[in-house]
Amino acid sequence: MKVTLWGARGSIAAPGHDTLRYGGNTSCVEVRGSDGTILALDAGTGLRALGLSLPHHVPRVDILLTHLHMDHIQGLGFFHPLRDPDCEVHIWGPSDEEMSLREGITRYLSPPLFPVHLDEMSCKLVLHTVPGPPERVGEFSISGDRVCHTNLTVGYRLESQAGVLAYIPDHEPAFCSDGSLDAGSITSGYGLASGADILIHDALYNGSEYERHVGWGHSSMQHTFEFGALTGVKRLVPFHHNPSHTDAQLDQLIAETTASGDWPFEVVPGREGSVFYLGDAQQEH
Repeated sequence: MKVTLWGARGSIAAPGHDTLRYGGNTSCVEVRGSDGTILALDAGTGLRALGLSLPHHVPRVDILLTHLHMDHIQGLGFFHPLRDPDCEVHIWGPSDEEMSLREGITRYLSPPLFPVHLDEMSCKLVLHTVPGPPERVGEFSISGDRVCHTNLTVGYRLESQAGVLAYIPDHEPAFCSDGSLDAGSITSGYGLASGADILIHDALYNGSEYERHVGWGHSSMQHTFEFGALTGVKRLVPFHHNPSHTDAQLDQLIAETTASGDWPFEVVPGREGSVFYLGDAQQEH
């Protein structure tokens, strides 16, 4: 399993900020299976670069949307497989009685917000509603479940023989646990992350910022670490960084939080361009 971060910030950083290492694209993670399966976790602005990295014709791509906030779907219109008539594109995402997944995506992929309507994309498009029973895509078993964030939002758990990846980029478990993370298995997102080899998780705020944004659906770096410890993950990747934080500030925040406890996992900062492997001896970078 090869995992590539194509976008790791909450939104595009302001001009003049030092974003060379953590990047400026919004949430998008590629997961590539040993059998050639291609998954895109969220469709932020990083999805365009992911699409350009693919061969000219790929038979199938699956896009797993956590929710329909703009920073997580903004790259859809610029993803070239959607315009390939020989490509089967499966989009997975949340849906409820008030709005179907198709209706939600169409609000963006239609004029006046975007010049091309969803129905005009030439690929073979298939939509899937999440949450639901676990689904098999190539070598992966994919589970999605609701998590604590504003509006309907899901997180994902991907399992294969190589290992387990949990992806929860917008999440505030402390808010749903009355300010603490000691609620055990009933904590929001617990089942998705439990025992994962890699957890990619929301880490938008420092401590003082979180105090001013309780209930906004995002985590402090401290809460992210506590959630990783609670769920017994092996590697934690702080993700969905605050666009107002510079690289130096993010380095300091991650270093201080890492030093604040004897955490039972490896910490790997979520930087755009980072590559991780599970079940593969290749060198990570």
